[in-house]
Amino acid sequence: MSEEKSLNFIEEIIEDDLKAGKHNGRVHTRFPPEPNGYLHIGHAKSICLNFGLAQRYNGKTNLRFDDTNPVTEDTEYVESIKDDVRWLGFEWANELYASDYFDVLYGFAMSLVKQGLAYVDDSTAEEIAAQKGTPTEPGTANQYRSRSIEENVQLFEDMKAGKYPDGAKVLRAKVDMASPNMHMRDPIMYRIKHAHHHRTGDKWCIYPMYDFAHGQSDAIEEITHSICTLEFIPHRPLYEWFIDKLEIFPSRQYEMARLNLTYTVMSKRKLLQLVNEGHVDGWDDPRMPTISGLRRRGYTAASVREFCDRIGVAKRENLIDVGLLEFCIREDLNKTAWRRMAVLDPVKLVITNYPEGQEDILHGENNPEVEGGEGGRDIPFSRELYIEREDFMEVPPKKFFRLGPGLMVRLKHAYIIKCEDFVKDADGNVTEIHCSYIPESKSGQDSSGINVKGTIHWVSVPHAKTAEVRLYDRLFKSENPAAEEGDFKDDLNPNSLQVITAFVEPDLAEAIPGKGYQFLRKGYFTLDKYSATDKLVFNRTVTLKDAWAKEVKKG
Repeated sequence: MSEEKSLNFIEEIIEDDLKAGKHNGRVHTRFPPEPNGYLHIGHAKSICLNFGLAQRYNGKTNLRFDDTNPVTEDTEYVESIKDDVRWLGFEWANELYASDYFDVLYGFAMSLVKQGLAYVDDSTAEEIAAQKGTPTEPGTANQYRSRSIEENVQLFEDMKAGKYPDGAKVLRAKVDMASPNMHMRDPIMYRIKHAHHHRTGDKWCIYPMYDFAHGQSDAIEEITHSICTLEFIPHRPLYEWFIDKLEIFPSRQYEMARLNLTYTVMSKRKLLQLVNEGHVDGWDDPRMPTISGLRRRGYTAASVREFCDRIGVAKRENLIDVGLLEFCIREDLNKTAWRRMAVLDPVKLVITNYPEGQEDILHGENNPEVEGGEGGRDIPFSRELYIEREDFMEVPPKKFFRLGPGLMVRLKHAYIIKCEDFVKDADGNVTEIHCSYIPESKSGQDSSGINVKGTIHWVSVPHAKTAEVRLYDRLFKSENPAAEEGDFKDDLNPNSLQVITAFVEPDLAEAIPGKGYQFLRKGYFTLDKYSATDKLVFNRTVTLKDAWAKEVKKG
């Protein structure tokens, strides 16, 4: 019997809460993205954790959009986020928006004003920053901090009524200007923004700050375990202060390490730069760490969930090797991808003793890793074939078990052939290889008695389909581009995309969108979302082996 997997620290907290009877035995989590961009693999970790905890403890997860900044948010991002969560295999109990609570949040803020715990400040952003002091020096209170409750009530109402321009005033919590925690030095709760909101339109011209909206939204929804990343540890005392002063449901915040992945960046701001400056082909470019990019590249939801499970939940930041993500997709696709033949760097091979005009219809399994092979497909065979240029050598070294003068090899699913001669052009490039075949050596019916050590793939020339094949590699040259000095874009890998024209077996003309295919001996591929019947486009998901490590060692 295998050992049961040990609990992570958040699961231990939940187990203790359940034993103590907290929240009447409920577990209610939330995933609260801001709809100002597309989700990336780091968000996938949070999604898998929040929804996974709810599933494990028979609880619920809310999908709540933190839409408190109308300037950067858009319904396009809302829809993409919902698509990503569903693609990962999860469904939310409630679809909610921080904007649903704008009236309630305004009421909470006014309650703090009336308790003398919040005030309207006319200072500029620069003045407020200067008054906050430094981590080693306390902040200084300004004259607006001593405004009367009545004046603050009126001013806050006037802010809501739209009487002031952007930046003229803010509402601040009155906490402690000498606190060693900078976040507790009278943080801003509301700012003025005369901007159209994607859901509330022009109803509001004041919007709550994240630190005010977040904890109160958790409390309104009675979230039992609010999971954030480590950078929010200094925000937790303020989270608890607001809940305590408002005497609302005591949601609790817990922090875990965010996901940092090698050879990419996870900052939404930096990813937006890559998109806006044309370094990538949109948010779903297969080189991007976005969930939509991974999906377009051919990653499966199961492989992403497995990756998130393997990296676990930690309290310390670390850098996760992208090789682990690639391992997870290789493991999954090995079990699920259909095998097909594609020649990426073709040279023509002519079987001189195969009758002209004759064709064979051979059979190939879809997936030999699965019992029964998951069905199969017909593969046409003819006198003229394409093979990979690298499978022929004019002067082969010892232990080269592919084609060369006098050498024999098996054609996958077909016959054993022997190289008789070859043709070269004026530049010395091999343009055609001439072979003979052994009719008695047909795969599955071989009575030739000949044993060969090599097997190569091929595509029949008259039946081949032309396809654009995009060979994707890592977006950056160094492991941690975010840590590099200077402009992170200087570290972009110029060879992260190679586009080639290939020949594929005819069955791939009916390739299934979203399906993984192993191009024999070449890697795992999927049909691109923008592929068309008259222009097949395949994206490489991952190589069969980790070729990058070898390249790094060579370098």
